[in-house]
Amino acid sequence: MVITMDDRRRGFESKWAHDAELRFQVEARRNRALGEWAASKKGLTGAAVEDLVASVIAADFEEVGDEDVFRKLRSELDASVSDAAIREKMRECLQAAMGEERRA
Repeated sequence: MVITMDDRRRGFESKWAHDAELRFQVEARRNRALGEWAASKKGLTGAAVEDLVASVIAADFEEVGDEDVFRKLRSELDASVSDAAIREKMRECLQAAMGEERRA
């Protein structure tokens, strides 16, 4: 069996697309968890929780990287939650989302 360069290219493109989709799913899970965490810190319930979750998820589309999500969380939470605590929660939620992806 002969593997051509076109076959290799298609294989690499397929893997890249699959990896990008997994990254998107993991980040979406992380952002949902972060939104729920922020809502609980603010004492929100019901539709207000879903509104905050949606706004955190939407914030991730503003720019490449995590700073847009961090800024959104920082703007939503009062000063009793430190920047370090927000960043640590972002790491925790990312790790949890990656673990969920592996189990799925």
